Amino acid sequence: MAGVAMVALPAAAMPQIGLPSLPTPRGGIDGLARPLLDTLDLDRLSPDAVARQLRSARLDRLAGFVRTHRDRVEFDAVRAPALRGVLLATGVAGADRARAIAAGYRIIDEEVIAELDLTFVRFALPEGLPLGKAQRQLAALMPAAEIAADNLYFPSGGLPPAASLGALAAAQTGGPGGARIGLIDSGVGPLPGLSTRVVQKGFATGAPRAGDHGTAVAALALGAAGSGSALYAADVYGTDATGGTASAIARALGWLSGQQAAVINISLVGPDNALVHAAIARAQAKGALIVAAVGNDGPAAPPAFPAAQFGVLAVTGVDPSGRVLPEAGRGKHVAFAAPGRSLAPAAGGGKSVTVRGTSFAAPLVAGRLAQLYPAPAPGRIETAVRGLIGQARDLGRKGRDPVYGHGLVCGDCGR
Repeated sequence: MAGVAMVALPAAAMPQIGLPSLPTPRGGIDGLARPLLDTLDLDRLSPDAVARQLRSARLDRLAGFVRTHRDRVEFDAVRAPALRGVLLATGVAGADRARAIAAGYRIIDEEVIAELDLTFVRFALPEGLPLGKAQRQLAALMPAAEIAADNLYFPSGGLPPAASLGALAAAQTGGPGGARIGLIDSGVGPLPGLSTRVVQKGFATGAPRAGDHGTAVAALALGAAGSGSALYAADVYGTDATGGTASAIARALGWLSGQQAAVINISLVGPDNALVHAAIARAQAKGALIVAAVGNDGPAAPPAFPAAQFGVLAVTGVDPSGRVLPEAGRGKHVAFAAPGRSLAPAAGGGKSVTVRGTSFAAPLVAGRLAQLYPAPAPGRIETAVRGLIGQARDLGRKGRDPVYGHGLVCGDCGR
């Protein structure tokens, strides 16, 4: 696990925020971060065609990723990519542990996330046993425990978490501001034009390391929050092509909880994982509000997590006319909408890039929520969320609906 880096950024009025256009490395997480937006004009296709194309693209991307990294990755019991040969278990009793060992499972390590009062055991599988079969077998051997693969989570936007921005800006001192915003993503690079402090910690090989996706998400969140905010960025990717694991996200949630992050943005998507589920629930119990992107796999895709987890504020994206992005996920869990297309502000070196996807809508909601909820306080959560609902402009069907949630927040942000 890498250390902590602090970045103090220059002061300025609230700017338009963006990211330089950088070369995209091929393969790994970077390839999966890009939806079909580069090859299809989704806005011109029929809804049925969008659903078919995105479903096919999702399955192809996941299969291609597993093939490319088959030495380290395999499908789990629900056909979601996960680290090969590893299972995670919470709530492990002594007798269950003994049964698992007798059946050929080996304990790799046991980790305590002290800030969340959460312990998990990492098991190595018996030689040659497929991950999906092992999940079912270990669950039978350990009925009191929660068993999960170490699933991989992928960015929910059109920019990859590429480590192409290089080293982080030089660390500087300075006290944190008002609202404390947490981010689980790639590392964050310099953000010209914003006045805040960014504290970073790595939870993957080579982390923290600046990445396109995390930098864009951080800039949008801080721009929406306004001056005086502090950002705590947990890099779960670093330089690892198989980063973004469930265990890294759980550790990141623990660190952010310890840093008293009030609002935590997760613009990543994956399956419903027992360890991530438990970590989010415990962070929520300590007062954190979790904001997550609904994903870009289309309206017919199954709900993406963590956005679909109970209590998480799931965010969809809309175009400049207030229409939902055709690639955005749908469902009863959708809480809010925010701009997710044509976010094209200035970037370093005079360059600019247009970003698109629910990845970039979620931090706008997180930033506005941080204005109402600057510090963890479970007793103030309902008031803060109701305040955000009061700011939302109703879209679609009257009242909350599965496309736009409560409506559009931060409609003039990010441009």
